[in-house]
Amino acid sequence: MSPRGPGSAPIPLPLAAALLLALRVGRALALPEICIQCPGSVGNRSEVARYCKQTPELMLHARCCLNQNGTILGLDLQNCSLKHLGPNFPQAHTAIIIDLHANPLKDDLANTFHGFIQLQTLILPEDVNCPGGINAWNTVTFYPNNQTCEGQRNLCNSTGDTEICPENGSCVPDGPGLLQCVCADGFHGYKCMRQGSFSLLTFFGILGSTTLFISILLWGTQRRKAKAS
Repeated sequence: MSPRGPGSAPIPLPLAAALLLALRVGRALALPEICIQCPGSVGNRSEVARYCKQTPELMLHARCCLNQNGTILGLDLQNCSLKHLGPNFPQAHTAIIIDLHANPLKDDLANTFHGFIQLQTLILPEDVNCPGGINAWNTVTFYPNNQTCEGQRNLCNSTGDTEICPENGSCVPDGPGLLQCVCADGFHGYKCMRQGSFSLLTFFGILGSTTLFISILLWGTQRRKAKAS
């Protein structure tokens, strides 16, 4: 039977099922704060919208293009009057395409994209440089009201410096124009020179002992002051 309310017309079962499914999806998908940082939704002419509509499994929600797991693959913050990208911007580190043009950005974006290793298309205001410079991208195209940085390069492969990382470490990309050295298994510490696993028990033992000693010292000092007064 179709669900009824007092004095209401019956709702067809297919429509009721669709409404119930939509409610479940809406509850299950908690939008990251960066997706609602700017009011409104992604416009139909947006490059992010075009990218999102190419794959049926992707969905546009507020300012983000998300997959079925809620992972951000596209972010459109164009024309949001942004001077700074804000603390929530790292939530979009999984994005493949980001549009930031038509914003009065004041930040230096050189270190803003730490961890954005999947980013392949970045659209910026015309007066904001591509993070990492032109050498961090395969193509940088200038337009009258924006510039587009496309094809993020792997800096580890393009530097030509075989000794960029220590002997027991390897270079991995960390975003446009950024890299980091990761120690091989069994090595840690400065320049990956220490061998063996890092002992958490020893670390926290020393930390706990030091904290206890300082606490007792401060307590004794305060007690002597209290007696003197």
